[in-house]
Amino acid sequence: MATPEEIRRRVETADTARSTRRAAAAQRVGELARRRAAVVDQLEQVERELGDVLADAQDVIDLDELAEFTDLKVADLTGWLAGRKPTRGRRRKFSTAAAGTPHEPTPGPATSRTPATGRTPTPREPAPAAAEVSDPPARVADQVR
Repeated sequence: MATPEEIRRRVETADTARSTRRAAAAQRVGELARRRAAVVDQLEQVERELGDVLADAQDVIDLDELAEFTDLKVADLTGWLAGRKPTRGRRRKFSTAAAGTPHEPTPGPATSRTPATGRTPTPREPAPAAAEVSDPPARVADQVR
């Protein structure tokens, strides 16, 4: 039978080997994750550049033609073009009032819009009262008609 001192030494040996392997695994995963993040960043930059080139060239060559010349899929070209971040317009600056408080632009006159179909929208009916909600389905169907 092993002595208490021998048992402690065996446990420490096993723990040391396990701790060493755990530390090595954690370090390797961290290193690979950093490499992956760098590659993803590079890929995003290349895809942005592809989108910019595609957008700039749209006036001289279309995506079908580019796909034919480059052996790329139209879907890939479309994805790169659509993935471009649109350029932002200039931010609107608000003037300050004489008292030094920020000035919010006032909304323009309210206008009613009709749908493009030319039909006037029908007003919605008010929601049923709580008592009507618990009615059986047949009654609800009658209300819809």
